[in-house]
Amino acid sequence: MVSKSYSNLLELTSGDSPTFWRGEKRFPRVKTVAGVLTELDDDNSNSVSSDAPSSVTQDRIIIVGNQLPLRAHRRTDGDGGRYFSWDEDSLLLQLKDGLGEDVEVVYVGCLKDVIDPSEQDSVSQTLLETFKCVPAFLPPELFSKFYHGFCKQHLWPLFHYMLPLSPDLGGRFDRSLWQAYVSVNKIFADKVMEVISPDDDFVWVHDYHLMVLPTFLRKRCNRVKLGFFLHSPFPSSEIYRTLPVRDEILRALLNSDLIGFHTFDYARHFLSCCSRMLGLSYQSKRGYIGLEYYGRTVSIKILPVGIHMGQLQSVMNLPETESMVAELRDQFNGQIVMLGVDDMDIFKGISLKLLAMEQLLIQHPDKRGKVVLVQIANPARGRGKDVQEVRSETSVTVERINEMFGRPGYKPVILIDTPLQFYERIAYYVIAECCLVTAVRDGMNLIPYEYIICRQGNEKLDETLGLDLSALKKSMLVVSEFIGCSPSLSGAIRVNPWNIDAVAEAMDSALVIPDSEKQLRHENHYKYVNTHDVAYWAHSFLQDLERACREHVRRRCWGIGFGLGFRVIALDPSFRKLSVEHIVSAYKRTKNRAVLLDFDGAMTMQSTVCTNPNAEAVRVLNILCRDTKNVVFIVSGKDRKKLTEWFSSCENLGIAAEHGYFVRENNDAEWETCKPLSNFDWKHIAEPVMKLYRETTDGSEIEIKESALVWHYELADHDFGSCQAKELLDHLESVLANEPVSVKSGQHNVEVKPQGINKGLVAERLLAKMRQRGMLPDFVLCIGDDRSDEDMFEVIMSARAGPSLSAVAEVFACTVGQKPSKAKYYVEDTSELLRMLQGLALSSEQASRNASQATKPAIIVRD
Repeated sequence: MVSKSYSNLLELTSGDSPTFWRGEKRFPRVKTVAGVLTELDDDNSNSVSSDAPSSVTQDRIIIVGNQLPLRAHRRTDGDGGRYFSWDEDSLLLQLKDGLGEDVEVVYVGCLKDVIDPSEQDSVSQTLLETFKCVPAFLPPELFSKFYHGFCKQHLWPLFHYMLPLSPDLGGRFDRSLWQAYVSVNKIFADKVMEVISPDDDFVWVHDYHLMVLPTFLRKRCNRVKLGFFLHSPFPSSEIYRTLPVRDEILRALLNSDLIGFHTFDYARHFLSCCSRMLGLSYQSKRGYIGLEYYGRTVSIKILPVGIHMGQLQSVMNLPETESMVAELRDQFNGQIVMLGVDDMDIFKGISLKLLAMEQLLIQHPDKRGKVVLVQIANPARGRGKDVQEVRSETSVTVERINEMFGRPGYKPVILIDTPLQFYERIAYYVIAECCLVTAVRDGMNLIPYEYIICRQGNEKLDETLGLDLSALKKSMLVVSEFIGCSPSLSGAIRVNPWNIDAVAEAMDSALVIPDSEKQLRHENHYKYVNTHDVAYWAHSFLQDLERACREHVRRRCWGIGFGLGFRVIALDPSFRKLSVEHIVSAYKRTKNRAVLLDFDGAMTMQSTVCTNPNAEAVRVLNILCRDTKNVVFIVSGKDRKKLTEWFSSCENLGIAAEHGYFVRENNDAEWETCKPLSNFDWKHIAEPVMKLYRETTDGSEIEIKESALVWHYELADHDFGSCQAKELLDHLESVLANEPVSVKSGQHNVEVKPQGINKGLVAERLLAKMRQRGMLPDFVLCIGDDRSDEDMFEVIMSARAGPSLSAVAEVFACTVGQKPSKAKYYVEDTSELLRMLQGLALSSEQASRNASQATKPAIIVRD
């Protein structure tokens, strides 16, 4: 039986049988090795291999949002049925303009109306055939827990910097609401799987309602091409880390290929959370920010969304708009209109704006009777006590201001809290001299963009207002610095909405600024908004998503982890896991073996308090060293005194200390230096500099070696430590420019050491010594975990083509952990490395026993 996920339901609706093979596959596929794909109450029978055959021939994108871009209407012909139409105001519909005519778009989401279970099948069929929409039907109780519960009670307030300090502020964390959130995301995943062709389709998930959806999709098809865009703010790590399910959500988002944010601030907060809570670091390469996550690069996109120019301009051309503008022109004749358009919720700062208006009228009596604030309050999207309080406070404040400063024929504040038609709102934009957006915390907020386009107007509206058609247009904006569009509006007056006096002064400045400057500001804003519309945003996002997924086809993938901890390990085809069976087999059939082992991070965890090698590791090393076929070296950055103490029981163990500056072949040998003794006068320059950074960076320390100085910041604050490390690196390079040393940044450290010293010299020395002794190596094992070990990997890999190794030598360059490396193999962690070394030691012991038994004289028993 063929899984439904392999077929294209859009073909099924037309009555055609699904076509799985249309000629040859587009790309050569690489088989994946399946991991454990267990998920929260999931049915693994629906799991889809990442090698599913393609069933579409054109580009297709599946757009997933909380709500479908549809409106439901009741028929008036008496049968009481429904019909549907596109919701022209929906961003998910508007972004289609930026995807190109040849891109097929499929939508997945909920309907605003509750559909009776008996009608759901027919409605699904209709929406799929007519609109290419796949509805997710949620039981009312589940939807309430998901949307009004977890989304609006936990995520939305937290992302707007409100902590649940009391039951009135969102309440304490409710595990049942979280479970509902996960369940709904899983339902959405099921719906996506009904229509996806995993190798070909792109999936674009929108907003905080579906933040764990990437995990469920990645679990079903490892190579899914998946983008996510967050339309709300992302809070700082100090706020976000209070969420009990913080790690689950972060890891789910990291199952995307591309994550989009409106502003750099939001992206920076997300990256900081990944750094502080998951220990991940990010880097910018050729203008793109990327996070390395289990062999995959998760790209970060920073681009604010725009408005739909065509829709806005078409409404501006309506006769109703022209008529409404004429009506408002007469209503506010002789008065200056300042406009606010906000949802009725606690974060839009409506009451603060009203208080600023009150302050303006108190401090500037000449504005009384002349300036009017029109505040349009859109219906609240949420519900609860806080919405009622905002509505009540707004009404009371408006009444007080109007009583204090109003007069016959003049109200300083006009509150419109009934729903307006879009053309009515546009008419208010057209006649307003200034727009005020003073939210205390908000996502993008497109109100200022709409205002700018409406102030540009058109010929009919200019004639209605009696404007000179050849005159330059003008507009003024007062915007909160805490909203997403603020950085892109360079000509706006930015304010802290909590500072009422400053907002009042900004309002006054917006009114008295000369017209010439208003025109320049408007021209600057209009140019940006006109070129960065919603189509530009969508096209740019899809372009980056294609780039982020370009390497999918050539990567090998493993799915690992349980539940929301699931992630995919993506590896280059030439980079593979080193199995115990494979290396033990090679070990048994070879007789001249070179083994190079890093200590820090490979033989022991760097993050542990106790860095001493454990007894089992020492026992295994002893066994390997006693095997006469082996030459074993520990290569470490530690000093020789400590290494001598730790490995005193390993008589035949070679040790390279301080990255190879000091070398000793065994316990009986003398320590040698890999190059003539250096002049260490440079320490007198470097050490005072390091001490300065140690004193100013809490948690950092200095390690003084014979040949080097190391500044460690592993125990310091991660962000501050990284910042200080970069500064220290520059500082040291500057003061040591004329000294024979190199300054390098490592894993949570900055090190100064003599030039030319690296672990690769140890590998070269070992191979040369073995060759001199007539032990041409036919087996080389080199294991490390960080940047300093890459020199060893490079030496042994390049030695395969030279005289240092046997022609049939088997070379194993192996890194601990999956990461970009010159090594061709990896092991997961130190415990897996120890198991592998135990396997080699066991092989040596067995060989030793077999050899001793073979040399024993045979005892002949005669009758």
